[in-house]
Amino acid sequence: MTGRLCVLAVDDEPPALDELAYLLRADPRIGEVRAAGDATTALRMLEDGRVQAVFLDIRMPGLDGLDLARVLNRFARPPKIVFVTAYEDAAVDAFALQAVDYLLKPLRAERLEESLRRLVDGRTDPPAEDDTVAVELGGVTRFIPVADVRFVEAHGDYARLHTDGGNHLVRIPLSVLEERWTANGFVRVHRSYLVATAHITELRVEPGGGHVVRVGEVTIPVSRRHSRELKDRLVRRARRERSADLRGTADPSGTSDTASDTAPS
Repeated sequence: MTGRLCVLAVDDEPPALDELAYLLRADPRIGEVRAAGDATTALRMLEDGRVQAVFLDIRMPGLDGLDLARVLNRFARPPKIVFVTAYEDAAVDAFALQAVDYLLKPLRAERLEESLRRLVDGRTDPPAEDDTVAVELGGVTRFIPVADVRFVEAHGDYARLHTDGGNHLVRIPLSVLEERWTANGFVRVHRSYLVATAHITELRVEPGGGHVVRVGEVTIPVSRRHSRELKDRLVRRARRERSADLRGTADPSGTSDTASDTAPS
């Protein structure tokens, strides 16, 4: 984006809308600020095609922010979207809609400035949803590589992500992460735990007949209903690793097996 921006602020709460519009107008990179209290009004304000970015609340009556973003993404030239919300639980869905940023209320001027810098500089491509998870750290949205997550622990509607560098609480149910991260090598081992098979160092049978897995220094229970799937996943992983080892020990000269089979005896 070049020049001063024309932006649209959308929020159904007048005080929040007024504050957002005020902060936007105070930035020298903004040339025009439009304000709408609902999705219908917002769509009318977008008709002339001049709006380059929309700062959008999520929870609104009628068409909510995520629904409006889906509509905007179908435009021939869709505006960039920055979500501004009081709720953390929609971050994954927001970035799946190619949002530039996800700001939490109460809005801080330095976070808004960072979003505007991304808009102006063109750094608008968020990390792929399958490879990262958005977490909020001190009011700043950061992306944690899924590969860094060793296991996930359920906390009601929240989930705690355990990594080598610490743990992060996100408002995403464990069942949702299970569905999304299966392809990343995660397996449900218990109603309260989701584990990355790559980080499992031991599967052990307890004296009472139950199973546990070791992930680093942590011991995690395995429920009976999940033990079969876990064993199957670990066997498949072992087979893949074995196949990779065999390929790695192939004849470094590049001579194929076929060629050796045809050599005279």
